[in-house]
Amino acid sequence: MRNLVIRAGRPAELGTVEVLLREASEWLASRGIDQWQYPPHRDRISAALEQGVCFLVFEDAEPIATFQMDAFADPEFWTPADEPDSALYMHRMAVSRRAAGGGVGGTMLDWAGDRAAAQGKRWLRLDAWKDNEGLHRYYKAVGFTLLRIVDLPHRRSGALFQRPSRRMSDINA
Repeated sequence: MRNLVIRAGRPAELGTVEVLLREASEWLASRGIDQWQYPPHRDRISAALEQGVCFLVFEDAEPIATFQMDAFADPEFWTPADEPDSALYMHRMAVSRRAAGGGVGGTMLDWAGDRAAAQGKRWLRLDAWKDNEGLHRYYKAVGFTLLRIVDLPHRRSGALFQRPSRRMSDINA
Protein backbone atom coordinates (compact mmCIF):
# COMPACT_ATOMS: atom_id res chain seq x y z
CA MET A 1 0.00 0.00 0.00
CA ARG A 2 1.35 3.38 -0.98
CA ASN A 3 1.66 6.13 1.58
CA LEU A 4 -0.41 8.80 -0.16
CA VAL A 5 -1.64 12.10 1.19
CA ILE A 6 -4.51 13.88 -0.57
CA ARG A 7 -5.26 17.47 0.28
CA ALA A 8 -6.72 20.59 -1.27
CA GLY A 9 -4.16 22.44 -3.34
CA ARG A 10 -3.13 25.95 -2.39
CA PRO A 11 -3.20 28.93 -4.74
CA ALA A 12 0.61 29.04 -4.65
CA GLU A 13 0.65 25.49 -6.08
CA LEU A 14 -0.79 26.51 -9.45
CA GLY A 15 2.52 25.71 -11.12
CA THR A 16 2.55 22.22 -9.62
CA VAL A 17 -0.92 21.47 -10.98
CA GLU A 18 0.05 22.83 -14.40
CA VAL A 19 3.19 20.65 -14.51
CA LEU A 20 1.14 17.52 -13.74
CA LEU A 21 -1.44 18.39 -16.41
CA ARG A 22 1.22 19.21 -19.02
CA GLU A 23 3.00 15.92 -18.32
CA ALA A 24 -0.29 14.07 -18.86
CA SER A 25 -0.87 16.02 -22.08
CA GLU A 26 2.59 15.14 -23.39
CA TRP A 27 2.11 11.46 -22.54
CA LEU A 28 -1.27 11.39 -24.29
CA ALA A 29 0.25 13.04 -27.38
CA SER A 30 3.07 10.47 -27.41
CA ARG A 31 0.41 7.77 -27.66
CA GLY A 32 -1.42 9.51 -30.52
CA ILE A 33 -4.30 10.67 -28.32
CA ASP A 34 -5.42 14.25 -28.95
CA GLN A 35 -6.88 14.74 -25.46
CA TRP A 36 -5.70 17.84 -23.55
CA GLN A 37 -3.56 19.11 -26.43
CA TYR A 38 -3.83 22.72 -25.31
CA PRO A 39 -2.28 24.65 -22.44
CA PRO A 40 -3.96 24.04 -19.08
CA HIS A 41 -6.76 26.52 -18.35
CA ARG A 42 -4.82 28.61 -15.83
CA ASP A 43 -7.86 30.75 -14.94
CA ARG A 44 -10.02 27.69 -14.18
CA ILE A 45 -7.28 25.99 -12.18
CA SER A 46 -6.63 29.18 -10.19
CA ALA A 47 -10.32 29.52 -9.40
CA ALA A 48 -10.51 25.85 -8.33
CA LEU A 49 -7.48 26.31 -6.06
CA GLU A 50 -9.05 29.41 -4.51
CA GLN A 51 -12.32 27.50 -3.95
CA GLY A 52 -10.54 24.52 -2.39
CA VAL A 53 -11.81 22.04 -5.01
CA CYS A 54 -8.50 21.33 -6.77
CA PHE A 55 -6.61 18.55 -4.99
CA LEU A 56 -3.05 17.30 -5.01
CA VAL A 57 -1.85 13.81 -4.19
CA PHE A 58 1.54 13.44 -2.53
CA GLU A 59 3.80 10.46 -2.02
CA ASP A 60 6.72 11.08 0.32
CA ALA A 61 6.04 14.84 0.09
CA GLU A 62 6.30 14.75 -3.74
CA PRO A 63 3.24 15.76 -5.80
CA ILE A 64 2.29 12.85 -8.04
CA ALA A 65 -1.30 13.56 -9.09
CA THR A 66 -4.04 16.13 -9.25
CA PHE A 67 -7.79 16.28 -9.74
CA GLN A 68 -10.69 18.62 -9.26
CA MET A 69 -13.86 17.54 -7.51
CA ASP A 70 -16.89 19.71 -7.07
CA ALA A 71 -20.65 19.87 -7.48
CA PHE A 72 -20.53 21.37 -11.00
CA ALA A 73 -22.66 19.29 -13.35
CA ASP A 74 -21.94 20.61 -16.83
CA PRO A 75 -25.42 21.43 -18.20
CA GLU A 76 -24.33 20.46 -21.72
CA PHE A 77 -23.83 16.90 -20.44
CA TRP A 78 -25.94 16.30 -17.32
CA THR A 79 -29.69 16.75 -17.72
CA PRO A 80 -32.36 17.30 -15.06
CA ALA A 81 -33.29 13.61 -15.50
CA ASP A 82 -29.78 12.75 -14.23
CA GLU A 83 -30.56 14.53 -10.95
CA PRO A 84 -27.31 16.54 -11.12
CA ASP A 85 -27.41 17.45 -7.41
CA SER A 86 -27.16 13.76 -6.49
CA ALA A 87 -23.45 13.62 -7.38
CA LEU A 88 -20.00 15.10 -7.05
CA TYR A 89 -18.03 15.46 -10.26
CA MET A 90 -14.37 14.72 -11.04
CA HIS A 91 -12.45 16.90 -13.49
CA ARG A 92 -8.85 17.18 -14.70
CA MET A 93 -7.60 13.95 -13.15
CA ALA A 94 -3.92 13.36 -13.94
CA VAL A 95 -1.28 11.03 -12.49
CA SER A 96 2.43 11.59 -13.00
CA ARG A 97 4.06 8.98 -15.23
CA ARG A 98 6.46 8.04 -12.40
CA ALA A 99 3.43 7.02 -10.30
CA ALA A 100 1.32 5.51 -13.10
CA GLY A 101 0.18 1.93 -12.78
CA GLY A 102 0.49 1.89 -9.01
CA GLY A 103 -3.15 2.33 -8.06
CA VAL A 104 -3.02 6.09 -7.52
CA GLY A 105 -6.03 6.69 -9.77
CA GLY A 106 -8.12 4.14 -7.88
CA THR A 107 -7.08 5.66 -4.57
CA MET A 108 -8.12 9.13 -5.77
CA LEU A 109 -11.47 7.82 -6.99
CA ASP A 110 -12.14 5.97 -3.71
CA TRP A 111 -11.19 9.08 -1.74
CA ALA A 112 -13.52 11.18 -3.90
CA GLY A 113 -16.30 8.60 -3.52
CA ASP A 114 -15.92 8.69 0.25
CA ARG A 115 -16.23 12.50 0.20
CA ALA A 116 -19.28 12.30 -2.05
CA ALA A 117 -20.91 9.76 0.28
CA ALA A 118 -20.06 11.89 3.33
CA GLN A 119 -21.86 14.81 1.65
CA GLY A 120 -24.94 12.66 1.07
CA LYS A 121 -24.33 12.29 -2.66
CA ARG A 122 -25.39 9.06 -4.33
CA TRP A 123 -22.94 9.21 -7.26
CA LEU A 124 -19.41 10.06 -8.25
CA ARG A 125 -19.46 11.21 -11.88
CA LEU A 126 -17.12 12.34 -14.60
CA ASP A 127 -17.02 13.07 -18.27
CA ALA A 128 -14.19 11.65 -20.35
CA TRP A 129 -12.80 12.29 -23.81
CA LYS A 130 -15.26 10.69 -26.24
CA ASP A 131 -12.72 8.73 -28.28
CA ASN A 132 -10.19 7.72 -25.59
CA GLU A 133 -11.15 4.03 -25.46
CA GLY A 134 -8.29 3.17 -23.10
CA LEU A 135 -9.61 5.67 -20.59
CA HIS A 136 -13.12 4.28 -20.99
CA ARG A 137 -11.80 0.76 -20.26
CA TYR A 138 -10.00 2.07 -17.16
CA TYR A 139 -13.11 3.73 -15.73
CA LYS A 140 -15.19 0.60 -16.37
CA ALA A 141 -12.51 -1.52 -14.67
CA VAL A 142 -12.74 0.62 -11.52
CA GLY A 143 -16.50 0.30 -11.30
CA PHE A 144 -17.88 3.14 -13.39
CA THR A 145 -20.77 2.67 -15.79
CA LEU A 146 -20.82 4.47 -19.12
CA LEU A 147 -24.22 6.17 -19.16
CA ARG A 148 -24.03 7.70 -22.63
CA ILE A 149 -21.87 9.68 -24.99
CA VAL A 150 -23.01 13.21 -25.66
CA ASP A 151 -21.71 14.17 -29.08
CA LEU A 152 -21.54 17.93 -29.36
CA PRO A 153 -19.49 19.30 -32.27
CA HIS A 154 -17.77 21.90 -30.09
CA ARG A 155 -16.82 19.46 -27.27
CA ARG A 156 -14.29 16.61 -27.40
CA SER A 157 -15.32 15.35 -23.99
CA GLY A 158 -18.74 13.81 -23.50
CA ALA A 159 -18.43 10.18 -22.42
CA LEU A 160 -20.46 10.28 -19.20
CA PHE A 161 -19.56 7.86 -16.41
CA GLN A 162 -20.84 7.32 -12.90
CA ARG A 163 -20.47 4.90 -10.02
CA PRO A 164 -22.02 4.77 -6.57
CA SER A 165 -20.26 7.09 -4.16
CA ARG A 166 -19.17 4.24 -1.91
CA ARG A 167 -15.71 2.66 -2.21
CA MET A 168 -15.35 -0.20 -4.68
CA SER A 169 -14.24 -2.47 -1.81
CA ASP A 170 -17.53 -1.69 -0.02
CA ILE A 171 -19.56 -2.31 -3.19
CA ASN A 172 -17.86 -5.65 -3.83
CA ALA A 173 -18.14 -6.81 -0.20
